[in-house]
Amino acid sequence: MARALLITNPAAARTDARAVAAIRETLNGGGWTVEVLATAKAGDARRFAREAGDQGFDVLVCYGGDGTAMEIAAGAVGTGLPLGLVPGGTGNLLAGNLRLPRGAAAAARVILRGRAAPIDLGAVERGDGTHYFAVCSGTGFDARLMANTAAAEKRRWKMAAYVARALAALPNVTSPLHRVTVDGVAHDLPAALVLVANCGELVPPFLRLRDDITPDDGWLDVLVLRAHGTLESLRAFAELLRRPTNGARWLWFGRGREVRVEVLEGPARPMQLDGEPWGETPFEARLLPASLNVLVDPETTPVRMSRGG
Repeated sequence: MARALLITNPAAARTDARAVAAIRETLNGGGWTVEVLATAKAGDARRFAREAGDQGFDVLVCYGGDGTAMEIAAGAVGTGLPLGLVPGGTGNLLAGNLRLPRGAAAAARVILRGRAAPIDLGAVERGDGTHYFAVCSGTGFDARLMANTAAAEKRRWKMAAYVARALAALPNVTSPLHRVTVDGVAHDLPAALVLVANCGELVPPFLRLRDDITPDDGWLDVLVLRAHGTLESLRAFAELLRRPTNGARWLWFGRGREVRVEVLEGPARPMQLDGEPWGETPFEARLLPASLNVLVDPETTPVRMSRGG
């Protein structure tokens, strides 16, 4: 009988009480025992996950958003405990990239019958320690947008809150010069945003960076987008939708295992980790291959994922 620790984030979750009940009932119905811990402050999810192995748990289950999932992942790295994801935040980008269902009971059923597949993580060292991302980290327009979108807006409007903020901010988009160093090779590029991606889809399944990016491919993929003002921003976005190569006018792509991003013109810019504001530039991201086991459905997850584990 599996023993699961369900970690919830009431601040991020959409319908906490009903969803938690549905998750518990589904897992109990499969013969599992479930204990629930709710986070009250930053760092709680990481601590709960880190202590779970010593407390005899077999599986970690996250009900929250991408930020909560990465806190749990930070505690789970090195423990071998698999992580089951129940989407409960604004974007739920990791769950979307893994083709996990959005409903609480349906996601719990995947956890019951699924299997552990190893995925890569990105790691970023900050002043308070090592932090992780599974989807992307970055700086510029997107990071500022996320920092300026209040939690109440995200709970009420979900992804629409980001869209509204983005449209309003387009006239003020600029592209100061950045230095993007990929595996020791420096590139000086004007950038409205710089993304360091571990997953291929920024808005699953609609906005994909490139077709060959998966969260278990052993690479970090870099996107630099150049634009000034509304018109160029819209043209750059349209170019991204066409999934171009490095011959693109507004986009630059790179691939490596260590990436450093710094601003050469003007002040430091905010940076984000899986949609959570986390300080300013410069930052360095490094790949941690196959460092997190995630419970996935072999029938619906991307093909490369079904070969893992």
